[in-house]
Amino acid sequence: MKGFNEKFVDFPDYILSITKEIWEGRNLASLNHYYADDIVVRTPAGLSVGNKDVIAQTAAVLNELPDRTLYGEDVIWSGTPEEGMLSSHRILSEATHLRDGAFGPATGKKLRYRIIADCHAINDQINDEWLIRDQGAIVRQLGVEPKQFAINQIAAQGGAEKCSQPFTPVRDKAGPYHGKGNDNAWGQLYGETLTRMMNAEFSCIPKDYDRAVQADYAGGFTVHSWSAVEQFWIGLRASFPNATFTIDHQIGREDPLMPPRAAIRFSLHGKHDGWGRFGQPSGADVYVMAAAHVEFGPYGIRREFVLFDETAIWKQIALHTG
Repeated sequence: MKGFNEKFVDFPDYILSITKEIWEGRNLASLNHYYADDIVVRTPAGLSVGNKDVIAQTAAVLNELPDRTLYGEDVIWSGTPEEGMLSSHRILSEATHLRDGAFGPATGKKLRYRIIADCHAINDQINDEWLIRDQGAIVRQLGVEPKQFAINQIAAQGGAEKCSQPFTPVRDKAGPYHGKGNDNAWGQLYGETLTRMMNAEFSCIPKDYDRAVQADYAGGFTVHSWSAVEQFWIGLRASFPNATFTIDHQIGREDPLMPPRAAIRFSLHGKHDGWGRFGQPSGADVYVMAAAHVEFGPYGIRREFVLFDETAIWKQIALHTG
């Protein structure tokens, strides 16, 4: 771990440890060290620049969800300490909605949801990030459908002309990381599966997935076996049948005591011109930022996790339709 504090055993330990220190240790000031002054943070909801914004946003979340815990389920990574490393960190978070905030008046409801954060780190500091939080799962547990939440959010932010704009490549700002991951065979294998499905070859699912696969999908849904996996992927692609599918980052890994696994960040960019998960076609130009983790077993993919922010997608549709 050249360039990193010697207290960190390896890169996963670095990511897990600083996440716990910041969020559960309440050491928000440590972000002045662990996050670069000009870090670029992209979420489906928008883009921010600088660790001061990260500190402010972290404080706002902890105010609204004061008992929030973050359980690091996995860190799938690539790179070297000398050249920089990219971690894809999957988190299961639990919290209670105890105070008013971005999710509305306090409800006292218990929440459980996942996040996947892709972070580039070098010399003990993170300087580029892609963060996808399962907002759909959160708002459903608060009793609001993602579509309605997006409409309410636009109104609360002053209407279509004044509200914050969801992330799209046009609004992106280049950061220091330009890597694409690694060429490990497991990452390539999952990338091929995703590409076939995005090319409407859903017949690959019984070949590539274990019949007993468990999948955790955006919206907080846990499903099992081929039919449910097929419904999820068809539902997504059917909403954006002509959108451009891009694998933006791809990692495969084999580590001791772990199954072979892969982490892929991908996007769909194009018109909402089909009937699918997002209802009646609106013609809206939509950008879907998504991240996925998989674990492989002897019969194919045995666990799959796929996240995107439904509220950001609905917001793009609502801004188009009025």
